[in-house]
Amino acid sequence: TLDAALGRKDRSRGGRPPLDAVMMFKILVLQALYGLSDEQAEYQERDRLSFMRFLGLGLGDRVPDRTTIWLFREALVTAGAMEGLFARFDADLKERGYFALGGQIVDASIVEAPRQRLTRE
Repeated sequence: TLDAALGRKDRSRGGRPPLDAVMMFKILVLQALYGLSDEQAEYQERDRLSFMRFLGLGLGDRVPDRTTIWLFREALVTAGAMEGLFARFDADLKERGYFALGGQIVDASIVEAPRQRLTRE
């Protein structure tokens, strides 16, 4: 479905090979779940190991930049495939007994909690 929507050209004459369409769609899923802009998605792909694992990237792999993400999304929107792909994604999750909830990314920090000194008095 992704390949049909993207209409990728024959690369027999050369050029840089396109990034994996499934990985790029996974980036769109992360953006939808966490409310990330293209710039923030690029940053989080480089920063979070959980995002790298989800995308199938290693530490030394090339990460799609914000322009690549934008162009990929625009290609799907132009082809009219965006809503159908997300509907199919949601249906597959539901079939397996899951559902996707959007959230936010929060950076945690550890602070010392005050110690309570409880006595009988």
